[in-house]
Amino acid sequence: MSTIRLQYLFDPLCGWCYASAPALAGLSATFPSLLELHPSGLFSGAGARALTSEFGDYAWSNDQRIAAMTGQVFSEAYRKNVLQASGVRFDSEILSRALTAIAAIDSRLEAGLLHRLQSARYVGGKDTADAGVVARTMAACLQEHGHQADATELALQLATDTGLAQRTAARIHTAQALMAQLGVRGVPQLIVRINDAVVPISSSALYHGPDLLIAELRRLFGKGLAEVA
Repeated sequence: MSTIRLQYLFDPLCGWCYASAPALAGLSATFPSLLELHPSGLFSGAGARALTSEFGDYAWSNDQRIAAMTGQVFSEAYRKNVLQASGVRFDSEILSRALTAIAAIDSRLEAGLLHRLQSARYVGGKDTADAGVVARTMAACLQEHGHQADATELALQLATDTGLAQRTAARIHTAQALMAQLGVRGVPQLIVRINDAVVPISSSALYHGPDLLIAELRRLFGKGLAEVA
């Protein structure tokens, strides 16, 4: 019997990854036991930067293209309180650590937390490079699913826990190695892994919601996915 995994490569601060959020939600709901999230580190480490006014203008222009194509919301609160604010970092490290931490508790919650964090930024206008903001969102997610969580303790863990930082770095290394193997340059990217074979799915398939994507996956991969739900 074939073993199938759905590997989703992304960065939490990638606007195009936010564009694929509805498709990811559908994958998470339909194939929770098959889906794996792999943060790529695109905007952490060497990819992080100060959010200057020039970069903010560039990001907003790109965001408007994404909104026009997909209907995803990029609010004025986001533009004002994140892109135009002073002292803001464009750095996805804390976000990737939060996703790593919640995956260790319950991997089924990771995709949902990613979407909450994206919505907090792009709709709510919250600075999700800030450990306190991320911790409060994470705590709410955990509490709603029956886990005890303290936002203050989580913020400290996200900022200072070296073990969590190392586990996050290992996940990023795995994602980058997979991207290098496949010649993939950007995210989001969905990969279907069947045993040891890997099949990249066109990123454009992620921008049209879950129904078309799931139907296409089942058409391409037949019984292995048709029997899962």
